[in-house]
Amino acid sequence: MGLFAKFKAGLQKTQAKLVHEIKRIVTRSPKLTADSIEELEAALIAADLGMAMTEQIIAAVKKAYESQGGAGLDYLAIARAEIEKSLSANQPALLKAPSGPTIVSIVGVNGTGKTTTSAKLAFYIQSQNKTVLLAACDTFRAAAIEQLKLWGARLKVEVIASAYGADAASVAHDAVTAANARQADYLFIDTAGRLHTKHNLMQELHKLHRVIGKQSPGAPHEVLLVLDGSTGMNALNQAREFNKAVPLTGLIVTKLDGTSKGGMVVAIQKELGLPIKFIGLGEQPDDLQPFDAKQFAQALFEE
Repeated sequence: MGLFAKFKAGLQKTQAKLVHEIKRIVTRSPKLTADSIEELEAALIAADLGMAMTEQIIAAVKKAYESQGGAGLDYLAIARAEIEKSLSANQPALLKAPSGPTIVSIVGVNGTGKTTTSAKLAFYIQSQNKTVLLAACDTFRAAAIEQLKLWGARLKVEVIASAYGADAASVAHDAVTAANARQADYLFIDTAGRLHTKHNLMQELHKLHRVIGKQSPGAPHEVLLVLDGSTGMNALNQAREFNKAVPLTGLIVTKLDGTSKGGMVVAIQKELGLPIKFIGLGEQPDDLQPFDAKQFAQALFEE
């Protein structure tokens, strides 16, 4: 399945609802009235595109209407173009350390799919013919270590792990040592799920980052926040708060295949200016895909 087909299949619920609503509003009245603008606004907000993006689309629709009238005005094309324009500054490529392994810390609240995402990132790196290691630094959650080890066995990727309750920073330290010794291209660190409001857990994350920074200058080279796409605007609050607590370099949005709230990707990127690096569109290892602004916008408004 090609990338666009994956995007289209993954965003199907969001797309179906959004396109249906816009077409319903437009076919009922080709004239752009205060009522139809209000309905259009409501449809865009319901898809979790956020206030700023909704206002940008509405302004573009009004401008097009004023210059060419309602006949043959393609609302979907206008919305698609605005979203693509807004997202096109997005740089999805993973950063590369100037020398030695590139160390990537995977962070987020509980239940967003960090462990699975870490494994899928390892699969992605392998598909680029590069070498990769995984570090099981979630020493809190029952089964997190086993889960990562299972993925490691499935993908034939080495997993650096310790026992439950072990100091996460010391596991990370061992993992960096191993990544250097094996001359790995990438090391993905699966950290414990934590709420940004839990001060002690945030301190632990800072400690982990400090430890690996001492071993490898500039590390972690990426700090990627994993967000659950099905939580809609709640994910924006998480991203906002996490970004205050830990400087993030990018976002990964998972579980977009089962939600009608796919627009939140646009809202988050628009407000925080953080690049969306990958989006998760299903269960399989290759369902985590590098973000592509053009194909995302197209899939969102494809008829």
